[in-house]
Amino acid sequence: MIGWILFALLNLGAMWAYPGAETIPFHFVWISIAVVFGVNSWPLVGMMSALAVVTMSTGMLMLDQAIDGKIRFSETSEVPLMAAVFLVMVWHVRGRQRALVELERVAALERQRAETQALFVCLGSHELRTSITVARGYVELIRSAHDDHQTEVDASIVLDELTKLDRLTGSLTTLMQLDSPVAMSPLNLDVFLERLIRRWTPVADRQWRAESDVGTVHANEERLQAAMDSLIENAIAFTQNGDRIHVRACLDQNFFLIEVADSGCGIAEENVEHIFERSWSSRRGQAREGNGLGLAIVRAAVEARGGSVSVRSSVGVGTTFTLRIPQRFGDRPPGGAPAPALTGNA
Repeated sequence: MIGWILFALLNLGAMWAYPGAETIPFHFVWISIAVVFGVNSWPLVGMMSALAVVTMSTGMLMLDQAIDGKIRFSETSEVPLMAAVFLVMVWHVRGRQRALVELERVAALERQRAETQALFVCLGSHELRTSITVARGYVELIRSAHDDHQTEVDASIVLDELTKLDRLTGSLTTLMQLDSPVAMSPLNLDVFLERLIRRWTPVADRQWRAESDVGTVHANEERLQAAMDSLIENAIAFTQNGDRIHVRACLDQNFFLIEVADSGCGIAEENVEHIFERSWSSRRGQAREGNGLGLAIVRAAVEARGGSVSVRSSVGVGTTFTLRIPQRFGDRPPGGAPAPALTGNA
């Protein structure tokens, strides 16, 4: 501030000492106050006081020189014009400062929300699953301690509901965790899909098959596993014994594609656009188990990676989901053999 005052006084002195050549020092005074205001956060009273002093001092010098005939009176109009320009600049700067303060407030609220969400995921998942495990244990104990048919039926119903609650808790936890950043690492997609099919084959009597010769991709295995499990679970829910569930992967320029195709009941055309919504669950023409979050998990997991998911379906023919995920580096190991196709029935 002291430096600016000295600079302004020096230029005011130059305006007085060199009448008729006051243009340069005059504009230096106004440029300097604009620079100082832009660098420092002045209170409104201080800023208006500085503006008044600069306006009066430059105005009096200009007016005095006009009266003496050293400059034209029209040149004195520069003083109110410069003051007006400065006030417009002040209005914009103060508006920007208010916007930055509001942006910081919103960012702080967002950080707090993210921290609260992370805490909920950590504590909520543990507490809910612990309670579900304890409740399941007591129900199993009650069922084993009584021989009557009604108690066994009632216990089975409670166990089914606890299983659904456990699945819902896992889905919600997975969905909330998808927003957090994760580390990417090389993953052999061929081996991954082979292992996926072998893990699901005993679960349902379907014609299982996996095909992939992609090799190594850059991905987070845990999140890709969550997405694929949701697609496989969805395919099982809408197929019957003996139906086909095929998984296929391939490269497409800078992307790798994974398809999960089934020969189940299919999806009505009017329902296709809604199936990825968290609050909407398509019945696809038949009763199903589940919480409606599986496909939402698929979309969130893929889009968090910068990819996309699409679906093709015909009622009575089947459904194919396609994951399209960006690929960062080099992919197939030299001489790597494609994974063998898997077939079989549970």
